Amino acid sequence: MDPCSFVKVLVGGLALRIPVSSKPTRAGIHPSASPCFCEIRLPHFPLQTAVVPLISPRSSDPDVYNISASFHLEESEVKKLSSSSFACLGSSKPCLEISVFTGRQGSTCGVALGKLLGKFRVPVDLVGANEKAIVFHSGWVSIGKSKLDGAQLHLSVRAEPDLRYVFQYDGEVSSSPQIFQIQGSIRQPIFSCKFTSDRSARSRSLHRETSKKKGWMSTFGSEQEQDRRERKGWLVMIHDLSGSPVAAASMVTPFVPSPGSDRVSRSNPGAWLILRPDHRREDSWIPWGRLEAWRERGAVGGLGCKIELMAEGGGLPGMGNGLLLAESIISSTKGGKFLIDTGHGKSSGTPVANSPASTPRSSGDFNFSTWPFPAHGGFVMSSTVQAERKCSKPVVQLAMRHVTCMEDAAVFVALSAAVDLSMDACQLFTRKLKKALCHQDG
Repeated sequence: MDPCSFVKVLVGGLALRIPVSSKPTRAGIHPSASPCFCEIRLPHFPLQTAVVPLISPRSSDPDVYNISASFHLEESEVKKLSSSSFACLGSSKPCLEISVFTGRQGSTCGVALGKLLGKFRVPVDLVGANEKAIVFHSGWVSIGKSKLDGAQLHLSVRAEPDLRYVFQYDGEVSSSPQIFQIQGSIRQPIFSCKFTSDRSARSRSLHRETSKKKGWMSTFGSEQEQDRRERKGWLVMIHDLSGSPVAAASMVTPFVPSPGSDRVSRSNPGAWLILRPDHRREDSWIPWGRLEAWRERGAVGGLGCKIELMAEGGGLPGMGNGLLLAESIISSTKGGKFLIDTGHGKSSGTPVANSPASTPRSSGDFNFSTWPFPAHGGFVMSSTVQAERKCSKPVVQLAMRHVTCMEDAAVFVALSAAVDLSMDACQLFTRKLKKALCHQDG
């Protein structure tokens, strides 16, 4: 498999020091008595915000690998950003802008609560960043309208290569499409997926051996429909080109409305198990992760998702064997991305594990106390999710360093299918599901 070229722009090592002798910001209040935050802008990308800690002038310099914001660029975005139309004043290169504020984030009656302390712009030349790391700035800089204010901002801005594998479903998950690997203009079939919504097909696919493991299949319940107001029994099987199953996503906790409502609540979410084959036992599967999903409250609402990695042996996360990897909310009206990125606050410059679990063809012996993945972090995967009732063909991006074989990639592809289908499963129960998602008896 050939990866695609990506570049990540990282902003870290944020800190602010303001001498006590400097002028107060308003009403006699010194800036050091207020919280501080910054807004970080890169042209053509959404604004990101981060807290800026205040430190003593005698403190040592912050860790530059403590990441507060990151921007991920495809090759086409790097070329677009490098065009002259995005050049900042006084430079032929685009600029990353950091605006530092004192006070709380947000606004009241349309008036911002924070007071601008100063801005700093860093020219970023991304040519060659797909081949080697480039540091644009690292250290202290004076900010503020007047140098006499004495406020200094510490930050590190750098770019690094970020090779990724890119996959795309050739149709909606419920239509059992092929899955292509994308490399530039080349589309190559790499997996196929089989979706079923009836219990009998699920039982035949996952076989009797799996149901004996730690009782985790017991949540399937009776083979008979217990209540029409529940969505259950969905299964996605991922196969390689030879037809062998290499990963699966199985709905193990039904999606049901909370009492007195038509919404799946966070207190009672539906759940999927993400499974990989157990090569030590024929026709047996090992739980790799558990995805919970629910419908967020509010007029618009959104899909809430939480993925936990499961320890070897299939113990459930509430029993001390789960490790939280990511939690996010995806707009149900606009869609968005499900992202696993543990880079914030972690050292992206430290090597990470090749796979966020034991690789499917390894012995499978590992434990969380020695597993390096959560300790070092960085981008792991992202998957696009369309809004409710929209045609969705998920695009999955995987960090190359987390993939050592086809089955590593297949596990994440199965996870993306579960996230995508959860948008349908968490629709309000006053809405009717499309036919492909309804139970198929027989």
